[in-house]
Amino acid sequence: MNTTPGQTVAAGSGAGTVAVVALGLLITAMLVWSVRFGIRVRGRESAPPRRRDQPTLPESGPVHEERQMREPNEVSRAGDESGRLTPHQLGNDPSRRSENQSRPRWERGGS
Repeated sequence: MNTTPGQTVAAGSGAGTVAVVALGLLITAMLVWSVRFGIRVRGRESAPPRRRDQPTLPESGPVHEERQMREPNEVSRAGDESGRLTPHQLGNDPSRRSENQSRPRWERGGS
């Protein structure tokens, strides 16, 4: 007689039924343990910030963006002794504030 384990369980074998029930209990116990472990870990974490701990607007009102016209700094030329500039010779700021702060506009009535 050639039987498979599925046929043995389907036939109502006592060992197969016990194995299925034991596996179900083991999975249930693991799920209960993981939930309890998660609750303990969450209890050790700091509480979320309260409403009064959140950032608020300054008394002067909301801060708005600042617009300014910029113009590029001229790149200095290397001296005769070297053919190129190193990064520390170039400086930090690639642009500077322009004297004319009016925004450029398209002229009407073009050519």
